[in-house]
Amino acid sequence: MQQHKGISRRKFIVQSGLLISASMVTPSGFALSGSSKYKMGLQLFTIRDAMEKDPLGSLKQVRSLGYEDLEIYGYDGDTGKYYGFKATEFKKVLDDHDLTTSSGHYNLPAYFDKSEADLMRYVDQCIEGAHILDQDFITWPWLAPKFRTMENYKILAGKLNLIGERVNKSGLGFAYHNHDFEFLDHHGENGYDLILKETDPSLVKLQVDLYWVMHSSMLSPAELLNKQPGRFVMWHIKDMDKITRDYTELGNGSIDYISMLPELSLSGLQYYYIEQGGNYAVNSMRSIEDSAVYFKKYLKKFL
Repeated sequence: MQQHKGISRRKFIVQSGLLISASMVTPSGFALSGSSKYKMGLQLFTIRDAMEKDPLGSLKQVRSLGYEDLEIYGYDGDTGKYYGFKATEFKKVLDDHDLTTSSGHYNLPAYFDKSEADLMRYVDQCIEGAHILDQDFITWPWLAPKFRTMENYKILAGKLNLIGERVNKSGLGFAYHNHDFEFLDHHGENGYDLILKETDPSLVKLQVDLYWVMHSSMLSPAELLNKQPGRFVMWHIKDMDKITRDYTELGNGSIDYISMLPELSLSGLQYYYIEQGGNYAVNSMRSIEDSAVYFKKYLKKFL
């Protein structure tokens, strides 16, 4: 389905929670053969070393490998810059390379213990930058180790609702991204269950990292996503080393995405991003090349 641009597109995505029209999907929820599919996405954190050295050359190579959509990181709210470029300049860079960015991992966790006024000031900076880049989602990406207690997860849930309300009013969507620590047991409870329960699904969507679910959750990805169908609007797709359980290139690890992806039809998927946080076989750019080759050969048919 052709995506609408501008504010109307954002409102459509936020309100509908679906990217694919019902008339274009199978009973399992996936696109029919020959219909439009999702753009192949990359979380740029995967190649953070290359982006630091040569952002323009790196983006050119990213596009040549078949990646079309990006999730960014590292926005400087005070200067309004992405990777050293003012937001308007970075938007032109993306346009020149025929790339889009649908989401950003913004530095919201740095404001966990700051005042509400400071947090909202940064949220407004993120909203401004995201609008310039024509993004659809602002994403909370992490939580510092010192805050990973059940009491702080309750505080976090309140902050997520607050941010989500502000972001949604701007015409953008807001999401929370998981790692492993949310699944750790705290006397029969865990942080992820609390976030699911205490955040408003209409304000706070979920970006599920399928690697971390496989790594640390007691539930399978399908079991987790089926707890709140339609809320898991973004996915991170990365593989797990068969021995160390560290990151690895797609196809080199133990996660069977060929079997998994058809089971995740109720997630509400809008965007996915291939990612590898480290443990590169050669280097980060070679890793995204190898993962792209595997993805296009074996997995893209599902998406």
